[in-house]
Amino acid sequence: MKKLLLLAIAALVGGSTSAFAQKVYATQYSNQAQVKVYVVKYENQADLKVYKVQYENQAGQNNGKWYFVKYENQAQKKIYFVDYENQADLKIYFVKYENQAGWVNKSKQHLLY
Repeated sequence: MKKLLLLAIAALVGGSTSAFAQKVYATQYSNQAQVKVYVVKYENQADLKVYKVQYENQAGQNNGKWYFVKYENQAQKKIYFVDYENQADLKIYFVKYENQAGWVNKSKQHLLY
């Protein structure tokens, strides 16, 4: 009985870490995306500050560290970059350093779960 409980807990913990990893795919068309994103010019305009990681295992857990996958079926979230701010669900700003990444407007955080 204890082994079964430990296995269940391990599955929940292990599953939760990868379930929210920010592996994203940029779609070609807006109707294919789950979230429409606009890249703002200034950091203070953003809902989320994003850092693009180089490797898949560096992707964050809804904390602004994104890894762009090559294929749609590898992504946890499909995004589309819109041309105008008023078309966006989420406004992002790309930061230069990993420690700058994170949510500014936490009310939009549910968009990437």
